[in-house]
Amino acid sequence: MLHRFLTNKRKTVSFAVPHEIAFGDLYLPPLLVAALLGLICTSLTVRILNRLRWFRHVASPPLVELSLAVIYTVVVGTYVFPS
Repeated sequence: MLHRFLTNKRKTVSFAVPHEIAFGDLYLPPLLVAALLGLICTSLTVRILNRLRWFRHVASPPLVELSLAVIYTVVVGTYVFPS
C-alpha cells in the first residue's frame, strides 16, 4: 500500500531541451553554435579593447582572449542554448 502511494505521487517533468540546432538541412550541436557565438563576441570585445589600448596593461593578451572566449561560450551555452 505504501509503495503504491509513493509511486503515484511522482511526477515527471520534461523540459524542451534542444539536442540539435537546425539551419535548413544542417543539424549542429548546441555547444558548437555556442562556441561560434562565443568566438564572435570575443572578437568584437578584443577589437574594442585594442582601440582603447587596454591590452597594454595586460601581461598576456592571448591568455585574456582565450579566457574571454571560454567565458562567452559558457554564458551563451548556459543562457541561450540550455542543455
